[in-house]
Amino acid sequence: MHDPRSLLEAEASARLARRGYALDEPALRALVADRTGLVKERDGLRTELNRSARAADAAAQREQARAGKERLRKLEDELRACEAALSGLLLTVPNLPADEAPDGGPQDPPVVVGSWGTRPEFDFPARDHMDLGTALGVLDPVRAAKLSGSRFAVTRGAAARLERALAMFLLDLHTGEHGYVEHGVPHLVSAETMTGTGQLPKFADDLFHTRVADRDLLLIPTAEVPLVNLYRGEQLDPAALPVALVAHTPCYRGEAGSYGRDTRGLVRLHQFDKVELVRLCHPDEAGRELALLLGHAEACLRRLGLHYRVVELRSGDLGFAARRTFDIEVWLPGQDAYREISSCSDCGEFQARRAGIKVRERGGRKTYAATLNGSGLPIGRTLVAILEQYQRADGSVGVPPALVPYTGFSAIDPTGTPVA
Repeated sequence: MHDPRSLLEAEASARLARRGYALDEPALRALVADRTGLVKERDGLRTELNRSARAADAAAQREQARAGKERLRKLEDELRACEAALSGLLLTVPNLPADEAPDGGPQDPPVVVGSWGTRPEFDFPARDHMDLGTALGVLDPVRAAKLSGSRFAVTRGAAARLERALAMFLLDLHTGEHGYVEHGVPHLVSAETMTGTGQLPKFADDLFHTRVADRDLLLIPTAEVPLVNLYRGEQLDPAALPVALVAHTPCYRGEAGSYGRDTRGLVRLHQFDKVELVRLCHPDEAGRELALLLGHAEACLRRLGLHYRVVELRSGDLGFAARRTFDIEVWLPGQDAYREISSCSDCGEFQARRAGIKVRERGGRKTYAATLNGSGLPIGRTLVAILEQYQRADGSVGVPPALVPYTGFSAIDPTGTPVA
């Protein structure tokens, strides 16, 4: 979590204001002052009690020691309450934007920093993925709703095989060419784990909770959560950095506050699969590592032949834990729009402070690690992009050549049948 002293500097308030966050400085100052006073009184009383214990064991001194010990217990209770209140406040404060992050908010036009490929043009009206998928018989929204209600998906036949192929292709790319180590991780994690990466307490309403017997666990919204927390409370050897991790998991999100948006199709679901990339490094290397991470996510779309652009998020549009973020937006002809398919973020030391992840340096000095994460890629949204960018006039859909070794077919004909 944040160092409260650094938050009380004028620069911190100004940087938080860039993301539209107003720090409650009076409350923070009062809690810091209370903690300082309680610690000083507690330490002074401990010294006095130690001195008394070495003195003659007179009745008056024993009574004084008893009263002192009672006061010490009360002080320690007050200090615990004060520290809990201070931690509670600090955990709600978002990360400070990097100086490089452009000013503005989501209402401002995107800052486009690049693009790749040619926007596909068709000599027929482009259809969206739901029209295509239901016509092919590979998407079944009716049965998905029967099973679980809105914002769930059922894929079948060629689409289900495409999803499986995508996961294998992406994992092979990241482990074989980009140097990531694949992990299988729990999908149910503790509140402490969620707090370490910033999902709690901020996003409590957006998480799926479970309770079995006396255990309360939460379903992960992204593999970033368990991957970063693998190193919670640990000290990293600088010689082992950067740490590069990848995992393919389902992700579970309540999508609180998003009702009415993207209710049709596979773009915004309560459950979806994603291949997630995480990097841990020395904070001095975070900028270079972010560029590397972004390049790895872009490579996925290039191999798949999908047109996209890259935008940098403005300071007022950054995620809670991020200090700088680049979004990759893939072109969806059926929507005539670019849509986010990967978000690559530098979280600086923000998550490492919350999770207690440090790097050993020379002379025994320690610093907090920097953590970075990015989608590489979400399976459902990538399937959407393939269906829409590779659609054909007769209702069939092509398959990116890079996926053919994994699917065993190069197209889906108008009846939904895979074609070798």
